[in-house]
Amino acid sequence: MSNGNTVTLVGNVTRDPELRFTPTGQPTATFGLAVNRRWQNRQTQEWEEATSFFDVVCWREMAENSAESLQRGSRVIVTGRLEQRTWENNGEKKSKIEIIADEIGPSLRWASAQVRKNERKGGSDGGYTRDVEGPEDMSPVGDGFEEEPF
Repeated sequence: MSNGNTVTLVGNVTRDPELRFTPTGQPTATFGLAVNRRWQNRQTQEWEEATSFFDVVCWREMAENSAESLQRGSRVIVTGRLEQRTWENNGEKKSKIEIIADEIGPSLRWASAQVRKNERKGGSDGGYTRDVEGPEDMSPVGDGFEEEPF
């Protein structure tokens, strides 16, 4: 993450994470994040506020954990990178800037959280697979640089 394209945002989740799977079975989740900025107008002494909205994308275990843990209204801290996605719709070029999350955590400024470590199994490639209830059909993922946080 030393490429100069790192952002850290603190905000409220605007919609429940939507968990999907790629054709190869890779989990991905997206959710909206509202970031408020408040300042005092020096001329009027009135407080003013502006809200920016971002789409956050998570992959692999973080996608599953986000879908399980976050809900609309959750206050979170997101660290990741900006990525622009472009596509064409009816001949019109469109683009969108998303936050590709590297880390997501609860904001403990006005709330408390219960953190529970998920069970993991080491894969042959150094990745990890989450233990889930039901059939264990997920294959190991990762690039070998994953580290256990606890």
